[in-house]
Amino acid sequence: MTYDLIVIGSGPAGMRAALQAAKAGKKAVVVEEHALLGGGCVHDGTLPSKSFRESVYRWSLSSRGMLGQELEGSETTKVVLPDMLRLLKRKDRVVTEEAQVVRDKLARNKVKIIKGRAKILGPNRVEVTDPQSATRVIEGEYIFIAVGANPVPPKNIQVDGKYILDSNSILGLDKLPGSIAVLGAGVIGCEYGSMFMMAGTKVHLVDKRNEILASVDREIVEHLTNFFEDHGMEVILEADTTSVKIVGDQVEVSLSTGRKLLVDRVLVAMGRRGNTNNLGLENVGLKADDRGLLAVNREYRTSVKNIFAVGDVIGAPALASTSLEQGRIASAFAFDLPEKELMSTFFPYGIYTIPEISYIGETEAALKAKGVDYVLGHALYREVARGQIVGDQRGILKMMVDRKTMKILGVHILGDNASEIIHIGQAVMHFGGDIYYFIHNVFNYPTLAEAYKTAAFNAIKNMQACE
Repeated sequence: MTYDLIVIGSGPAGMRAALQAAKAGKKAVVVEEHALLGGGCVHDGTLPSKSFRESVYRWSLSSRGMLGQELEGSETTKVVLPDMLRLLKRKDRVVTEEAQVVRDKLARNKVKIIKGRAKILGPNRVEVTDPQSATRVIEGEYIFIAVGANPVPPKNIQVDGKYILDSNSILGLDKLPGSIAVLGAGVIGCEYGSMFMMAGTKVHLVDKRNEILASVDREIVEHLTNFFEDHGMEVILEADTTSVKIVGDQVEVSLSTGRKLLVDRVLVAMGRRGNTNNLGLENVGLKADDRGLLAVNREYRTSVKNIFAVGDVIGAPALASTSLEQGRIASAFAFDLPEKELMSTFFPYGIYTIPEISYIGETEAALKAKGVDYVLGHALYREVARGQIVGDQRGILKMMVDRKTMKILGVHILGDNASEIIHIGQAVMHFGGDIYYFIHNVFNYPTLAEAYKTAAFNAIKNMQACE
């Protein structure tokens, strides 16, 4: 069978690439080796973890007195831990339903779905081995590699899926551990660490570096770290993990500092690798790097003209949001569609810790390094009525403003709905607006979005104080 487009992988990048081609009248096929569609995003990564986070977050609202369970006299208040299986029940439903949504979208646009393991035989040929080990060969004008990535532990740590887990297996727990060591303080480590912390687990967050979330504005990280420590998390930095071994029904983690942690479970969150093994890259002269990632140009074309790669398999930023756009844009370039355009470099990041973080634009450290003349504007969630209503006493919105033009250089938010309200700052920045947009316009009351107005007035005040 011959197609215009063969997509290997049905995650966000692969799905969107196939849909873009189909909407342009092209004959597209998606090859997926797993039983359900949606890729790691739907089954192992974004959706399961964020669904679990939502369940834990809503359960944790009792600590704010939101659920009629005001906790006073904490020393005498009995802490009731949530049931892990109940927390996961909603996650299972979300995953099943989203996989069906992906299937429906592809079917509605007449995209063919073939279940099986793909291997590239040539620039236009792909062999598919189905679950019964039967093989077939399909041909296509273009091949898109959208196989994603998976967690890879260091060589000295063996993930067993029971005591020592990774981000793919952590939600397979049947009960909440009393304690857990999270090895790696990047995005995944901080997200899961905060979730278990808020569910009542004692969390030790370990990293060999001297900071967590290196790409995030340092002031925001400081607020997050304070929140972590105030809720009982231990953040251990500049400590490499030398060994991990099971001792009875617990796990002993040895650190380079000489300290040993004895915990119920370990989560390894120390890197990911592209799923390019056994893909047949050698048959077309392609070679992945040491992390299994493929190099592409700005159109997402590999060194083989008709083979593209999109999504996590090409590395950073490795976000579901950007993967979706990469798939669409690559398809548009492949078929010379009117929608072809280079990927915007101006997009927000969302980190789904509790509390969540979202940001866009420059960090304060970057502005200082570039010698930009800027002024800060801050707003605390507790200063806006909605912040009081939702009980978020720690939330903060930070804006960096160009002192001469008053244009916004960056927005950084820590707190409830950060990943939602960041898009207000994104829109104003994208259209070249300045902080007077926030000052001169009316916001619904009460909303967290009012924090933008508060931060704008604060920036004006800080500017006047310096004159």
